[in-house]
Amino acid sequence: MARKRLAIEMGMGTDLHGQDYTKAAIRALRDALWHNSLTVVKALGYPIESMQVDIQIGVAQPNEVDKQAVADVLPYGTGTVEVVKGGLDIPKDDGTGLTVVANAAAVVYLEVETAEEQS
Repeated sequence: MARKRLAIEMGMGTDLHGQDYTKAAIRALRDALWHNSLTVVKALGYPIESMQVDIQIGVAQPNEVDKQAVADVLPYGTGTVEVVKGGLDIPKDDGTGLTVVANAAAVVYLEVETAEEQS
């Protein structure tokens, strides 16, 4: 069996008022996931729970993201979360805070039997 990449999904999320990096990260991941339906896993005869998802989140303050809360967004399969410096912090005009922008990439993998292994 070999781990093979099936899909890359990308999304963007914001927290307009609360400066909550986890909330923005969750919204970014949902944006990436909720626009797709990966039917290939079932088509290949594997259970959807066998999907492995590597999640990368970009925000201006990586230490402010609750990785487990982000991983909990996955509807099935298992996930790992890496948070890196990225995204945007946009200061409000009146200086009272920030709008937080997060970017997400979800890379979906599956352990599959390759053609070489079948022969």
